[in-house]
Amino acid sequence: MALPSALIQSLQTATGFEQEAFEQVHASGEQVVSIRINPTKPVSLNQLTIQENIPWCANGRYLTERPFFTFDPLLHAGAYYVQEASSMFLWQAITQVVPESTGKKVLDLCAAPGGKTTLLASYFTDGLVVANEVIKNRAAILVENCTKWGSAPLVVTNNDPAHFQSLPGFFDVIVVDAPCSGSGLFRKDPNAMQEWSEESVTLCNQRQQRILADALPCLKEGGILIYATCSYSIEEDETICDWLVDSMDMKSISLSIDPNWGIVSTQSTNSQAAGYRFYPNLVKGEGFFLAVFQKLGSTDNKRYKANAIQMASKTEQQQIIDTIPLIPGLSLFNQSGAIRAIPEEWMTDIGILASQLYIKKAGIELASLKGKDVVPSHELALSPILLAGYPVIELPLNEALQYLRRKEFVFSGINGWNLVQFGGLSLGWAKVLPNRINNYYPAEWRILKD
Repeated sequence: MALPSALIQSLQTATGFEQEAFEQVHASGEQVVSIRINPTKPVSLNQLTIQENIPWCANGRYLTERPFFTFDPLLHAGAYYVQEASSMFLWQAITQVVPESTGKKVLDLCAAPGGKTTLLASYFTDGLVVANEVIKNRAAILVENCTKWGSAPLVVTNNDPAHFQSLPGFFDVIVVDAPCSGSGLFRKDPNAMQEWSEESVTLCNQRQQRILADALPCLKEGGILIYATCSYSIEEDETICDWLVDSMDMKSISLSIDPNWGIVSTQSTNSQAAGYRFYPNLVKGEGFFLAVFQKLGSTDNKRYKANAIQMASKTEQQQIIDTIPLIPGLSLFNQSGAIRAIPEEWMTDIGILASQLYIKKAGIELASLKGKDVVPSHELALSPILLAGYPVIELPLNEALQYLRRKEFVFSGINGWNLVQFGGLSLGWAKVLPNRINNYYPAEWRILKD
């Protein structure tokens, strides 16, 4: 793997850069495989060969080899997320700078496909996580991955970062995993090298500044910004840190790291802002950069006017209560003919978000009501808000894969709605009729490979 000579030259002054070892590890062809376990869906991951824990992330695990994840039903059930190990350092940063997670409003600004969003949802279990993606088709992937993860206090939006300026001081924490030139992923995706250039680094630097400038007004005074890239370039990392401190009234925050982890601590040139570099010759992971800041500047006070969310009628609520066993403390509302639920303490904030943003998903979709019939939704099957009560069809591996392909499968179930499960985790719904079974797995998510 011949790395771009311009990249190698630009990194000569980067803290911790060791050219020979860096080039050797890229030439080795070594692949690091890692996952992050969903703590709300504890299950035995027998199909995976777990090697060891990732030291900077409580739920991170290294695997000895890369399986064909598509053919593991537990992935589709949301038992784990396939995520690059270095990027899980976000967990370490969050636990150190936001030790009290309750009641926090958190924005993941550039969220697709959902790795950092689901990590945030696992930490801020009593908070509200808003995951935004500006590109429409990537926002659809984000919705899918968030649905599988199953978190109830979670919102997915499809907006330009500039739209968040209409929510001044709304968020306690903002994570910006900024679009970058991608040099940190060369070992994982060699094709990315063909798209890399010095010009793309400069353009990414400008784009990163624009995204941050658009988003920072919605961070409250004293709030936390976590900035990250998968780039080695100083221009996209330390230079942005200097710009945040010098031009955006942000204060750098240092983290405590174990020297055995191999993470390189760095400081920006002008402001000595702290940053953390991940080199694949020093850590078991890919290239990554992360820095943490606190907002010093004040934010204009604003009295938010919430949109009037259409709450579920008494009749609709009764239909749901009579049919679906749910955890307590939920508010039910109607969106496009479907009944959705979110923890009641966040209902006002949903109205505020809806007044300013395009929301693709808020909370958990429970069901559609068709006259007296209650048709349970796929989101409900994968969520932790559903209590026991429905009959269960537990499938072996081959039949579970048939279900996920939306094909016929061998089953034994009770007439009516059944939860289809594998390994004790729900995959979705099936309706058992006297002479057949209807497979309700979402067609757009089905496995296409045989």
